[in-house]
Amino acid sequence: MFGKTASTGFFGRLKERLSRSTARLSDELRSLFRGRKIDAELLEDLETRLITADVGAEATRAILEDLRARVARHELGDVEALLNALREDLTAILKPCEKALQIDRSHKPYVVMVVGVNGSGKTTSIGKLATRLTGEGLKVLLAAGDTFRAAAAEQLEIWAQRSGSLILQQQAGTDPGAVVFDALKSASSRGMDVVLADTAGRLHSQSHLMEELKKVKRVIQRVDPTAPHEVLLVLDANQGQNALTQAVEFHAAVGVTGLVLTKLDGTARGGIVVAIAKKLGLPIRFIGIGEQADDFGEFDAAGFASVLIGDGDHRKDSAA
Repeated sequence: MFGKTASTGFFGRLKERLSRSTARLSDELRSLFRGRKIDAELLEDLETRLITADVGAEATRAILEDLRARVARHELGDVEALLNALREDLTAILKPCEKALQIDRSHKPYVVMVVGVNGSGKTTSIGKLATRLTGEGLKVLLAAGDTFRAAAAEQLEIWAQRSGSLILQQQAGTDPGAVVFDALKSASSRGMDVVLADTAGRLHSQSHLMEELKKVKRVIQRVDPTAPHEVLLVLDANQGQNALTQAVEFHAAVGVTGLVLTKLDGTARGGIVVAIAKKLGLPIRFIGIGEQADDFGEFDAAGFASVLIGDGDHRKDSAA
């Protein structure tokens, strides 16, 4: 439903921000390859760099198997050919996860439950998504289900005003399930198209808090047995392998249907995106590269691989 935003403009900004770091993966690789022949020793060094860039053991193993086979077939004669092959392998891993969020108009309201740990950028991501949806002409209601962190409701209210969304919030400490229940009832009576339900930040390792999330989901299903229609997990890409652990645990608890990867402007490598794609294969709905509403783009596999590995002249005709 959205216009493709993984465009030259959005990924150009991502590339620019990653380039500010001297630890950018593409720069590391070019330094690693400079003046060397492509042999077993170089590929071992590449394997180590990919692991330390948070690409993960599983994805790295698959990539190196392909590269070694191509070297054996004498298909990779120089550094640029190797980088192109690496870019292709990364794109192949990421491509199945390139699935945009589609709001099904047959469900009204379409309920999106948003989960994640504290500090992941969850509330900001909800605000950015609300801005996109209202920009598409949809009527959006924000449910301030994070009732334990006072600043969360205040932050969500600011985003409601910016985006032209409605918001339902209650006193601090109110049962989150009750807030979401009331929000769904209000959305139905008002003819809203979408409900974006914020939830309190949960540490994936705290089982009693994860149980509360399951309760919120059950409350949603009491109002609409088909809901939530989307369970979005917001992950901070700076968390590295811990983000992968979070994804595994949240998925097991509440059945994640899509991911939002935030703060990619703050991580030098971004390899964790590849590790998560290889391990879970969950749709990556959006990536975030800053605090503004337009620092939020639909995921593009080829574009992201191009940013990680360097110039691939990835271009799309879509608007930012």
